[in-house]
Amino acid sequence: MMISTSRAVLEQTATALGFDAVRICRTDEAWAAAGRLEEFVAEGRHGTMGWMETTLQRRKQPTNMWPKAKSALITAMNYGPETDPLEDLKATSTGNISVYARHRDYHDVMKGRLKQLAQKFARETGEEVKVFVDTAPLMEKPLAEKAGLGWQGKHTNLVSRTHGSWLFLGVMLTTAELEPDAPEADHCGSCRACLDICPTDAFPAPYQLDARRCISYLTIEHDGPIPEEFRKPMGNRIYGCDDCLAVCPWNKFANSASEAKLAARADLNRPPLAGLLALDDAAFRALFSGSPVKRIGRNRFVRNCLIAAGNSGDADLLPLVEALRTDSDPVVAEAADWAMGELV
Repeated sequence: MMISTSRAVLEQTATALGFDAVRICRTDEAWAAAGRLEEFVAEGRHGTMGWMETTLQRRKQPTNMWPKAKSALITAMNYGPETDPLEDLKATSTGNISVYARHRDYHDVMKGRLKQLAQKFARETGEEVKVFVDTAPLMEKPLAEKAGLGWQGKHTNLVSRTHGSWLFLGVMLTTAELEPDAPEADHCGSCRACLDICPTDAFPAPYQLDARRCISYLTIEHDGPIPEEFRKPMGNRIYGCDDCLAVCPWNKFANSASEAKLAARADLNRPPLAGLLALDDAAFRALFSGSPVKRIGRNRFVRNCLIAAGNSGDADLLPLVEALRTDSDPVVAEAADWAMGELV
């Protein structure tokens, strides 16, 4: 039996809480995403993200994680940048941080709002709810496509006809049977801009990603030396990569983020590499307090900054790079040796 809670009320509440869109889909139906995920892991394209393998069975289907779930309410919050992130690649003596990480951690911002929405829904319907913001074995992007928020483009990320590529997603699972929205159709057509711009050829084919070649994976998830074949292509990218998102033609319809807490911090727009290379652990934690960047730790971050320094052509960075050749972390020290070789 479908819950009669007004769709208009749900949307009004979500809008009042700062969400830009809300859609609904069923959770207990078979879908192609399960097979795609299984193939991705079987081919080892998840790299060292072992949690994807250990949670595979739960991740394949929302009801595997919570058997009582009948519907998913997917919320979206726009985080569109005010300027073109591709322009930041030209400022080679500065670090390029992915747009999503230039402000407060979106997990904190969205989860608080989503909990409010879920609590109101639970009070009014008596149904059970659970909320998730990228912290559980749940495939948010396929759910968002199934609910009609957008479609997974050739770069595997969600694309919206109204918000382009810049959307954070949150999911409320519920025992309620809600009227689902129609899935969104694929509107990529013959465009392959996202595939062609990738600096490391991380897409074996349209709609497929090999994370092991992806700069976002290498700079955030990968712990250890950056493989040498990817160092020059990294340029000044020190945390994530936005190229395949930023080049998408659908971004012409995107607006900049309206949520104040998602506005970029001025000090994280093109931060000078000189200051970042000098960070010790305490200074790193202070600078990135409340930021997603904090989770990778000082050593991994400085490793990335050293790769950027080696690509910068800026001889003024040599003293800072030289000092890091004796860093207590061997991965940092090795990256410093490489950067020295590029700069001298």
